[in-house]
Parts: sequence; C-alpha cells; structure tokens
Amino acid sequence: MDFLHNILGSDLNKAFFTILNIIFVEGLLSVDNAAVLATLVMDLPEKQRSRALRIGLIFAYIFRGAALLLAGYLLQIDWVKLVGGGYLLFLALKFFYDKAFKHKNIMDEASEEVKEFTPPKKRLFGLNQFWSTVIMVEAMDLVFSLDNVLAAGAFSQNIYIVCIGVFIGIITMRIVASYFVKLMARFPFLDVAAFIVIFMLGVKLIFEFFYPENHATSSEAHSGIKAYAFSLSTIAIFVLPILTSLLFNFPRNNKKE
Repeated sequence: MDFLHNILGSDLNKAFFTILNIIFVEGLLSVDNAAVLATLVMDLPEKQRSRALRIGLIFAYIFRGAALLLAGYLLQIDWVKLVGGGYLLFLALKFFYDKAFKHKNIMDEASEEVKEFTPPKKRLFGLNQFWSTVIMVEAMDLVFSLDNVLAAGAFSQNIYIVCIGVFIGIITMRIVASYFVKLMARFPFLDVAAFIVIFMLGVKLIFEFFYPENHATSSEAHSGIKAYAFSLSTIAIFVLPILTSLLFNFPRNNKKE
C-alpha cells in the first residue's frame, strides 16, 4: 500500500475516481480516432490488419507517454494553463455549435473524418505497404491525441495518475472500440456529457490561471475536498443521465424494442 500511496497520493479513492474519469473521457474522445485507424488498415491483407494495429498500439504508448510528460510539465506554467483551457473551451463550444445549428454529433464527425482519410495507396519513404500503413496510423494517432492529452492533464497534476488513466484508456479503446460505438448509439446524449466535462476542464485550467492555489495557506484536506467534488461531479455527468434514461427514458435512448 505504501508503494501505491507514493505513486497515487495519500487518497487512493480520489485517485481511483480521477483515473476512471480519464479512462471514460479518453474512450469517448477516441471514437473518431478508432474509426479512422480501422479505415487506414483496410487495404492490408486481413492477417496483417491486427498486427499493424498492435504495432501502432506500442508506438501510441511511447508517443502518448512523451506527450503526457511534456503536457504535465507545460501545465505547471501559468500561461500554458490559459492557452490549454482556452483550447478545451473552443472544442466544447464548437461541438455545441455544431450540435445546435448543424445537427451534428460526435458519430457524424467520425463518419466525415473516415471519408477524408483513405488508406495509403503508395509507399512512404520507400517502405512497403505494411510499414507505410503503420506510419499513417501513428501520424493520425498523434493528430487526434492533442485534445485527449490536454483533457487528461487537466484532471490531475499527478503525472502517474494521468498516465495510468490514459494508458488504460488507449488499450481499452483499441479492444472495445465497437462497444463504445454501440454505447454511444444506444445513449446518443453521451457526447454532450463528454463535452460538458471538456468545458468544465477548460474552465478549471483558466480558473487555476487567474486564481492559483496558494499551497502555503491552503490545507491538504481543503484541496482534497475540491478534487473529490470535481471528480464526482464529472462522473455524475455521465452516470446520472444513463440511469434516468434506463429508468424513465429521459434523456431518450435508442433501445430497440
């Protein structure tokens, strides 16, 4: 237990809720990523597709880990919190604008992105089609990872908690991507919940920029209560609508009779 406390902090329950939050947000934000990656490997022979994705998973851990370490360092700098928070707010407001005026949800955007990306027909850097596809998979993973990394970094300043959540989220998304798609098809309001959380994370980073916490005067217990409240509220944003949808069909779900 001392080992876990040294890595995750004194409050393991708070760490667990934070990791759970990161895993779920990582999964929802990666639906479009998974769809594009699946499309990129379609031109490979069937036996090579899973191998390409497995190799892509290994490099995803390496690149995402480096990005998280960099983000963890940069988010200690005040002005980066302001920029990162502004970017998350932009993502959330853009989503709600598209939802309200263009009637687009996250699944629609995933479909559009799949149409924009086609498997590489020619070899890259003189490599064969298999390794050209692997490079394309990694390039797309990096492109799609910016919002995921910023959102995860905003949840906690403990880099171990963030890395555990993101790494579990990556492998979970690669394994159960189809189930996430089915979950969002069943509960179409989950994309709204995800971007409400993204909006909250953006506000949190900007708030921390303008009102940095004074660790000399702020007790550890007070900081822990605030972190607990934030983690529980973000989990409730996902869980409560699902419960009310199952019990009362509000928000409406797409259960097939």
